[in-house]
Amino acid sequence: MSFLSRLLGTGPDPREAVRPLWHKVVELARKPEYYADHMVADTVAGRFDMITAILSAVMVRVEASDMRAESALLAELFVEDMDGQLRQFGVNDVVIGKRVGRLMSVLGGRLGAYRSAFVNKDEPKLAQAIARNTTFSEGVDEQACSKAIAADLLELSERLSKLDDKAILHADAIR
Repeated sequence: MSFLSRLLGTGPDPREAVRPLWHKVVELARKPEYYADHMVADTVAGRFDMITAILSAVMVRVEASDMRAESALLAELFVEDMDGQLRQFGVNDVVIGKRVGRLMSVLGGRLGAYRSAFVNKDEPKLAQAIARNTTFSEGVDEQACSKAIAADLLELSERLSKLDDKAILHADAIR
């Protein structure tokens, strides 16, 4: 479906096919363990950091199956959600586009930082990237927390790799 068709509201929205997966990404990013055990700051920034980390793991898996269109649709849902969040925080229309553009740039940078670590199952490299890209609570051992998060994310990546494409898109089997 073309952008113009979606804009004019003709036909079904193709993003609906990946919406369950997007909701699963957000659900996984809100797991209390990240904030209570791994000391990610329970703030807007910390939650954003976890969403981008989980979304990166999912996008790497989706792209591995040559589902690039679905990966792009996930990115669109990310933008839609971030746009809505910014509006809830009272950001006005004049700067929304600029802020969303910045958030997309951050997602792209993090996806780049995490991708090879997920593909190569490189826990130390992933831990380093997490340490650079995660907001932690004050006074914690960020290296130890980053290693724990890296282990969790690589475990998630491994579970995702064992699921077929349909299970990934429907997100029911993702834990």
